[in-house]
Amino acid sequence: MARPAHICVMPGDGIGPEVTSQAIRVLEIVGKIAGVGLEFHTETVGGCCIDETGTALTPSGLRHAKRSAAVLFGAVGGPKWDDPTASVRPEDGLLALRKGLGLFANLRPVQVFGPLAAASPLKGDISSVDFIVVRELTGGLYFGKPKRVWDTPSGRRAVDTCAYSEVEIERVLRTGFTLARQRRSKLASVDKANVLATGRLWRQVATRLAREHADVQVEHVLVDTCAMRLVTRPQDFDVIVTENTFGDILTDEAAVIGGSMGMMPSASLGAGRLGLYEPIHGSAPDIAGKGIANPLAAILSAALLLRYSLGLEAAARTVEHAVDTVIDRGLRTADIAGGSKFVGTVEMADAVISVIKDLGVEGGP
Repeated sequence: MARPAHICVMPGDGIGPEVTSQAIRVLEIVGKIAGVGLEFHTETVGGCCIDETGTALTPSGLRHAKRSAAVLFGAVGGPKWDDPTASVRPEDGLLALRKGLGLFANLRPVQVFGPLAAASPLKGDISSVDFIVVRELTGGLYFGKPKRVWDTPSGRRAVDTCAYSEVEIERVLRTGFTLARQRRSKLASVDKANVLATGRLWRQVATRLAREHADVQVEHVLVDTCAMRLVTRPQDFDVIVTENTFGDILTDEAAVIGGSMGMMPSASLGAGRLGLYEPIHGSAPDIAGKGIANPLAAILSAALLLRYSLGLEAAARTVEHAVDTVIDRGLRTADIAGGSKFVGTVEMADAVISVIKDLGVEGGP
């Protein structure tokens, strides 16, 4: 019998523990049906880790994550730790994980679930929206040096450095091209080449790689134009690849297209199978502990875990099909408009699990 796959669970802060616990329930039932052994080990991260250890991610936590098949992540942060002068912040834990695990490509699928189209702030028919944003994770403003605040005779100043190497740009773009070939063979490379030196290098690398991928339709889009098109013609996109800061902003913009951030999963990948999977909605401290958080983004992140880290495509489709089914049946958590029945966190996961049991591992007919 094959050895069980070890999943490192990092629930984090706010609603993180609530939604990850439901994703674990889904993974357990899928593993049982598919005959795949899964073992879960929990580590602290973020604000709760700062409270316990003084750091947002312990060395032992990072070591355990490195030894695991995948990391299931919740969310970090909250008002308790929201001090801009603090030397350690909850978000440092997530950044250290991405860097320490060598995760350079953050995949954020953006899909409009048919029954939720009316909840979108966009007008018109957006039911065909289905694209993936690939965000570079290890370079740019988040990690560039120098990064500091200092006093001058004329007042305080601050500097952040946006730096990219050709290698960093090329590897994330290659991830995007691979995805495009698996989808509709369209790729939008997003930069700010008219202003930034890093943007010009980005475009040069994208242009070179486009010649290697003649079967993929490539367009170069300035980030401000991309932001505009996301709210005017989002259905035109298939795969979007962009740098760290732009990707962070554009994916939060794209998340509202479907009506709720509570429906949006993500996968952070590197060169191997090990990946980190998290909902993009954040810690939502205002609803933490109330049992009303939407677990579907965490559950869909678990589906991505099954697909990319464990290679269980049929199981991933089963989970995604189950989420489609419960939405079609009218079940809604408080963040989702419409529907015929409002349920809490556990009840929504119960409904998904019930459908999975009915479907088996092939995702239904």
